[in-house]
Amino acid sequence: MDTTAYARWFRGSMPYISGHRNKTFVVMLSGEAIASGNLTNIVHDLALLHVLGVRVVLVHGARSQIDEALPNSRYHGQRRVTDADGIDAITAIYGQMRARLEALFSTGLPNSPLHNVDVHVVTGNFVTAQPVGLVDGVDHLFTGRVRRVHAERLSAALASGGLVLQAPLGYSPSGQAFNLAASELAAEIAIALKADKLICFDKTDYLVDEQGERISTLSPGELQSRVRQLSEEQQVQMDALRHAVVQGVTKAHLISYEQNGALLAELFTPQGVGTQIVSAPARAVRPANLEDVADIVEMIRPLEESGALVRRERDRLEQEIGNFLVAELDEVVVGCCAVYSYGDQAELACVAVSENYRNQTSHRIGSSLLDAARDQARAQGAQTLFVLTTQTRDWFLEQGFSDAQVEALPAEKQDLYNWQRNSRVMLTQL
Repeated sequence: MDTTAYARWFRGSMPYISGHRNKTFVVMLSGEAIASGNLTNIVHDLALLHVLGVRVVLVHGARSQIDEALPNSRYHGQRRVTDADGIDAITAIYGQMRARLEALFSTGLPNSPLHNVDVHVVTGNFVTAQPVGLVDGVDHLFTGRVRRVHAERLSAALASGGLVLQAPLGYSPSGQAFNLAASELAAEIAIALKADKLICFDKTDYLVDEQGERISTLSPGELQSRVRQLSEEQQVQMDALRHAVVQGVTKAHLISYEQNGALLAELFTPQGVGTQIVSAPARAVRPANLEDVADIVEMIRPLEESGALVRRERDRLEQEIGNFLVAELDEVVVGCCAVYSYGDQAELACVAVSENYRNQTSHRIGSSLLDAARDQARAQGAQTLFVLTTQTRDWFLEQGFSDAQVEALPAEKQDLYNWQRNSRVMLTQL
């Protein structure tokens, strides 16, 4: 076992462990996911979230199981028409699903990850339903829509330490059961709870762009423009994710139910493995404050030790914090830089990215910092931005900088130039 790599990963996950604690996640497991050979691993990962303090609502589907039990089912679009015999069969299937999932969460054998772990699974009448009724002249009978999610009951169950398990079933005020679409139900529960995440397990690992590359992040609008490329069933799921984010859920995630550990990799690593939908990317770069000094020290220390950066004392960082910008991902400081004004010139200094986030081009942390530094330098009246570098010349060339002589620096900077370090002078016009 590579203990160094494991320790590095575990330390890198610490900000996410802290950030996810006491947050509410609604997770949607399709019938196909429940039938997959990876279900036990998914349950163990959900139990781990629960142990780490995440409030989990698990909504399950059963379309494939119901199709097998009711081969003559009628559909109108992607919605099943549920007759009187069908609703009885469906409620029985959901009962079997509940029993199976509760059994998996209760497994506590010594060789099981759930050994000595107590997961209290809670179910209840958390959803009031109403009939879909007539659509295009088709009576959907006992197929329903969500009328109301009893968020206060759900919140109480979560606050008591329960992991809520919800079948796609709702009851009318008269006590009639209605079959619901699982993805729509999961979205409505996430909206009612003001959940932090809605997570959908799907056969698809993630969405891809025109080159077949994974799309890590999309806005609801970008997602809507891409759903036409998907199957009708996937479109229903994607519409549910988009709807939830538009209605205030912080993030929605699409991950694979076949990939072992996909949930943990998506939630506890910076690059993730699926596709996330966010209403609008949070501003990645902001001015630094004194609370960021410890994070900046931690980021620049390895670079100082390697000689890539000049060593800065903590008290100097505190005095100059007004010159610094920091980049954030998921409310974690992952990069920094500083901008110093010299009249019509400005210096870009102390560019650093946290070790756990390097070489992840999808986030473009360094480029985001540079863009913000350019904006700040322009606002200060600078026409040229320069940098002194010993080890990252190629990257700055890619960003539009060119080599220059020491004489191109402001006079006061020339006087401070360290000829022993022999740093390359590079500049770009603003």
